[in-house]
Formats: sequence, C-alpha cells, structure tokens
Amino acid sequence: MSVRLADVIDVLDEAYPPVLAEPWDSVGLVCGDPDDVLSSVTIAVDATAAVVDEVPDGGLLLAHHPLLLRGVDTVAASTAKGALVHRLIRSGRSLFTAHTNADSASPGVSDALAHALGLTVEAVLAPSHATVGLDKWVIFVPPENADAVRAAIFAAGAGRIGDYSQCGWSVTGTGQFLPGDGATPAIGSVGVPAKVVEDRIEVVAPAGARREVLSAMRAAHPYEEPAFDIVALAPPPGDVGLGRIGALNQPEPLSAFVSRVRQVLPQTSWGLRAAGDPDMTVSRVAVCGGAGDSMLDAAAATGVQAYVTADLRHHPADEHCRVSDVALIDVAHWASEYPWCEQAADVVRSAFGADLSVRVCPIRTDPWNVDNASGSEG
Repeated sequence: MSVRLADVIDVLDEAYPPVLAEPWDSVGLVCGDPDDVLSSVTIAVDATAAVVDEVPDGGLLLAHHPLLLRGVDTVAASTAKGALVHRLIRSGRSLFTAHTNADSASPGVSDALAHALGLTVEAVLAPSHATVGLDKWVIFVPPENADAVRAAIFAAGAGRIGDYSQCGWSVTGTGQFLPGDGATPAIGSVGVPAKVVEDRIEVVAPAGARREVLSAMRAAHPYEEPAFDIVALAPPPGDVGLGRIGALNQPEPLSAFVSRVRQVLPQTSWGLRAAGDPDMTVSRVAVCGGAGDSMLDAAAATGVQAYVTADLRHHPADEHCRVSDVALIDVAHWASEYPWCEQAADVVRSAFGADLSVRVCPIRTDPWNVDNASGSEG
C-alpha cells in the first residue's frame, strides 16, 4: 500500500495536536506536497544539512525543532536555511515540524525523557491551557423542524465525540417571543406575544466550524431569527502540558541518580551539571525536555527531590538553590529531546507498519561539538 504525505500528517497531527503549540511557535508542514507518495520517514531533533543528507529522496524528515521560526522573510538559496529548503524540494523530500505541540502532547517529549530515566509518570508539571477547540451549541426549534436542523448541523461537522457521530441531546419546553415592527415571524403576529412549544437541541462542534454550522442551522431553521447559544468549552483536566513528574521504582541517592542520567542519555560535549546534596534520597523527579528554567518554581512546588532539564542559566539556578532543596540536573538541550525521536518513530510505525520505512537519524545535532575534557571534537 502506498502512503501519502497527507496520511502521515494526519497521524502526526493526531499524536501531536497543533492546538497544543505555543502561540509563538511554527509547527506543521514546511515543504512538500501532501499528495506525494512517501518512500520513508526520518526523525531527528534538528534539520541540519548532515541530517538532510541522511533522508532518502522522496522521503519525509520529521524534525522537532523548526527550521524556519524567527524573522524569516526569505528562503533564497543564497541563505543557509534557504539552501536547505531548496535541496529538500529538488529531491522530492519533505520537512515537517512537531515542536512545542510535541512538548505538551501525551505522550510527548518529556514522557520520552522520563521513560529513558526509568521514571513512572504521575502528573504534568505545567498543565496546558490549550483547548481542543470545541463549542457547545444550544438551539431552540419547533419539534417538527428539529430533525431537519439536526441533520443540517451534523452534515456541517457538529455532533462528533471521539469515534461517535450525530451525538446530541434535546428536551421539549416552551419558548416565548414578541415580534417587533419590521419582523416577519414564521409563527405569531407582529405586536402579539407568542408562546410556542420548542425543542432545545444541544450538540458539540469544532470551534473552527462555527461559520459552517451557523450557516447550516439558519438554512434549516424555520424562524427568521433563530434563538441559539454558542458556548466555548474549557478543557477538562488532562495529561497534556509541559514537563512531567515521575517516580523511581526504588529511591536512590542523588549521586546515583545523576549517574543514571549520564548513562542513559546520549553523550554530548555539554555533558551534565548537577546541584544538590549528593547523599540526599531521590524518589520523585520532575523533568522537562528542552530549556526548562522557566519552570523552576513549578518544580520546586511539586514535592520532588530533583529536576532534570536543559539550558539552566546561572542566575535562575542560583536563585533556586538559595530557596529550594530540589536538586538540579542540567543536561544538553539536544540530549534531553533525543529520546522523543524513537517515540515519534513508534507512532509512525504503529500507523503504517511495513508499508513505510521509518528510522531515527543517529547524527548528533547538538551545536556544541568540542569535547570539554579533551578538546577534541565529540
């Protein structure tokens, strides 16, 4: 069976919903034709020239970090990133990015990091406030027209909950209105209060389908001015957001846990730095793949003994250590996110099996490449 790029995008968007991306982020398809048939999927943290060389012609590169993010106004071949885009397009290769949406998804980047460290995830460190973009529609309509209105709004995209469609609820009651001058009421007369039997229909619909649902409802509704409400739904507590809190199977000293982190994550020139009492017992740990010093306060408030993340700066770390006993373990940014690559590969393999070749690129794209101990390239 041939697999189109669009088919893979559908799978990735389900696993890493774009709605979870931070407002400043750039995620999704960077280049490629969704109708193209793919030969393979290669997964990496960064889309570098060396990584692109590893992608077979006609293949997709799934990268965690966006290639085009800040201040991009050209992809001319005379620029470094523009040249890379041209190389991709000329060889029929595609590029897709799952960044902060993959950070917040469940499972996502921090789940992969927690799993690599031997942690059992218990909670989200910083729950996401992103919604799945659902509205509740409440529509009032005469009972004899209720089925027609339901059919119209269902066809426009309303009424889907998980694997179920045409979902709704209704109850019969009494509606009241007074037609004013200029009105042409379908029921009643101008200037005369009217009370009519109506069904109250409730359905959910994607927020992005508001225009379509409204148009369908008005076309099927007998009233000149239908009565309806649109209520944006708040997300229920869930398992999406940045960072994770997890537990070790057995408590161990901080020194042993630091050694565990060093051993299980890929080696980098950056290495690993830690702050805390080496003899303290560690049983619960907060993790955040990528730069995580913005969540130092959140980690300190969770009752964990250690926090594993990347790109910790001097002053935030210093302030944390002055007021908190939560140990800090700072690893290379790339190393903290690399475990996600295999997780993403499993997502694609599970969807397409033997129909699509999937591999994780082994190239280390950490920008720090000179070993800080020997002075040689790592």
